[in-house]
Amino acid sequence: MDEGRDAPAVPEQSEGVEFEDRMSDSEALMWAIEKDPMLRSTVTTAVVLDGPLDRKLLHRTFERASRVVPRLRQRVQSNPLSLAPPRWEGDPNFDLRYHLRPARAIGSGTMRDLLRMAAPIAMQGFDRARPLWEATVVEGLAGDRSAIILKFHHSITDGVGGVQLMLELFDLSEDAPERPMPPEPPAQVLNQTARFVDAFQHERRRQLGLARRAAAAGVEGLRNAVADPNGSVIASSELASSVSRILRPVTSPLSPIMRRRSLSNHLDVLSMPLDAAKAAAKRIGGSLNDAFVTGAARGMQRYHRHHGSFPTQLRMGMPINTRTAGSSTPGNSFVPARIEVPVHHDDPLEMMQAIHDRVRAARDEPANQLVEPVANLLNRLPTSVLTQLFGTLMRGQDFQTSNVPGAPIPLYLAGAGVAAVFPFGPLAGSAVNVTLLSYQDELNIGVNVDPAAVPDVDVFMEHLRTAYEEVLDLA
Repeated sequence: MDEGRDAPAVPEQSEGVEFEDRMSDSEALMWAIEKDPMLRSTVTTAVVLDGPLDRKLLHRTFERASRVVPRLRQRVQSNPLSLAPPRWEGDPNFDLRYHLRPARAIGSGTMRDLLRMAAPIAMQGFDRARPLWEATVVEGLAGDRSAIILKFHHSITDGVGGVQLMLELFDLSEDAPERPMPPEPPAQVLNQTARFVDAFQHERRRQLGLARRAAAAGVEGLRNAVADPNGSVIASSELASSVSRILRPVTSPLSPIMRRRSLSNHLDVLSMPLDAAKAAAKRIGGSLNDAFVTGAARGMQRYHRHHGSFPTQLRMGMPINTRTAGSSTPGNSFVPARIEVPVHHDDPLEMMQAIHDRVRAARDEPANQLVEPVANLLNRLPTSVLTQLFGTLMRGQDFQTSNVPGAPIPLYLAGAGVAAVFPFGPLAGSAVNVTLLSYQDELNIGVNVDPAAVPDVDVFMEHLRTAYEEVLDLA
């Protein structure tokens, strides 16, 4: 999630997290296109802890979180007779044992062994009859460490919202007092008739809201047109051009060598110091995100050149955060941007400046404000048509990046300190996904690779690490 800022605020814990009772139109799109399993939007996070976990305390922590965060006890219910987005309803059969799963480390319990355990978990789809999350507790890692492989569906929340939800699991101090256990949330289940009525009322309210906003916008537009007719024509033209750029179809990735796709993955990690990355970005007056994306793009460049390929640009997918200052929305608030990033520069500083300009242009696209209305229209298409459309759009991406600001202070869970948190975003049609999550003074980067597109993953990771070293050398 592109934040465009370097220092996240100290996170706060709450005694309750409010969610909408329906998916937004963009969340409904993510849900619908999973008819094609290659487009699954599963987010996986490996939380590494510096000691063993208190099992009884851990169970209580997750039990409490499932009561404070209603979404953790809710399943998705669609209404085939309505065009309203799917509804979140309490699961009357919720069983924490299904979602919280114990496991022993394989091999000698190294980080590589942990990632080998996480890879097939990340590949698997969810049981749609249950809440869309799982947590695998891994004990017996080297150095008396433990870990939690946390997986949730992207329709629940995005990366920034996910960090907010995780704070309901973690403590902010080692000796934090036990938080009170709230009552179980009600698991209200509607029958088919009630769902239809509820969906009809939802659509009615939404259409009335759209009509009011359109009328207000029309009055304002008329005033602007009278005051500045030429400016109004230009603004309308720019908006139309922006919509065309965002929705333009692409038939294939730009990479001449990363063209195959599969349902498999390979997970890897790397870390780098936060201060050095920020200092490198400031060489161009940019943000941490500029250094992060430049490292990913330069890694792609180095890997292509290793194989005798010299593309001038590659297509990157990146979520643009749309939360406003002070917003505590736990759901999804982002715009999915597609950016052709330059990869022909030999000088990493020149590449960073060029990437900074491209990302800023994507963030300022006028059509970003129309994501929900456009999603509403697309959701009215048959699922098979919708899946084919998005399959074309998403498979045309070479790689994805996402930058999520995490906790700047130490976190604790069930008697153990959090040593690192590595996020793994979904491939969703791309060859590579590189996701960053800051934690204290470190940047933890999770790399999700499709081995069909990148058969020599170790070679790719070597070039990616070298690329980030080159970026840090700019500090």
